[in-house]
Amino acid sequence: MMNSLKKKRRVQFLVIFTAALALTSVLIGYGLKEGISYFRSPSELVKAPPSVNETFRLGGLVEVGSVRVNSMGTLVFTITDTQASVVVYYNKKNWPDLFAEGQGVIAKGKFDNDIFYASEILAKHDESYMPKEVIDTLKEQGVYQKPKKN
Repeated sequence: MMNSLKKKRRVQFLVIFTAALALTSVLIGYGLKEGISYFRSPSELVKAPPSVNETFRLGGLVEVGSVRVNSMGTLVFTITDTQASVVVYYNKKNWPDLFAEGQGVIAKGKFDNDIFYASEILAKHDESYMPKEVIDTLKEQGVYQKPKKN
């Protein structure tokens, strides 16, 4: 009789422990899903456009001559990896001070109807910095040039 009760308790404990572990795993996975954003280059984006609801990071160089502010106050520019280009709309009134044409940039947002709607822009933070993902993409295409040191 005592053995049977111990066995029941052990089984109950294992069932509750397994259920709690499964619930914890689901909650962690759901929480991380919101925080993960994949990186894509303009070439990758043109080849395989994501779903409209997917948030991801788009990186490359700000195309020279493409930066303007439209009549609605939206910053409009083009990100290129020299193989493909994507038009970016950024609705916030202030963008990074170091944001400039010909410089590396990563924009986080969503892609819809051939336009990337950025919710965040990350620009280089000094003269020699370029995001690693951008450097890797440019190296793959054979167009990366190391910055010259003063």
